[in-house]
Amino acid sequence: MKRHFFLSDDLDELEQVERDLEEAGVSTPQIHVLSEDDAGVQAHRLNDVEAVLRKDVVHGTERGAVIGVIGAAIVLAATWATGIAATITWVPPIFLAVIVLGFCTWEGGLIGIQEPHSDFKRFTDDLRAGKHVLFVDVSQPQEDILRRIVSAHPKLTSAGEGPAAPGWFVSTRARIENMMKGTAWRHQ
Repeated sequence: MKRHFFLSDDLDELEQVERDLEEAGVSTPQIHVLSEDDAGVQAHRLNDVEAVLRKDVVHGTERGAVIGVIGAAIVLAATWATGIAATITWVPPIFLAVIVLGFCTWEGGLIGIQEPHSDFKRFTDDLRAGKHVLFVDVSQPQEDILRRIVSAHPKLTSAGEGPAAPGWFVSTRARIENMMKGTAWRHQ
């Protein structure tokens, strides 16, 4: 799958684009709108980006985990190299290694929650200027559908491409959305 980014300053237009894409067979979980006007996005019933995904929590947590693995390896290597495990056993160093891994992973997530998502950093100025970012994850067969619909909406400005959510994730999310339609959790 590939992610296509578009800019617009008109939520009415984005609502129509989302409706056209859904009618053409692109599922709702493939379409998102990123905006600083959360109330406007909600009023137009657009599929917004969840708050946790606007921040770099996942990427920060991954970086912290990598640093934690390195730190834990250093603790275990130092224990082995010094021979201290023969005196105190391996339990305390292993426990310390687990604590180092956990702390670094947690701290990475805390650092990530303070930063905008790495995929959205390039849109910071546009968002502050009142524009909205539409991004659509499409498979190869859906590329023509997206091109046709985008060409029918001249107010959209192409803003590049990027890696998309995995296809299995999007299809699972689409199934969950379909199950929840009409329930107390999701009225549409």
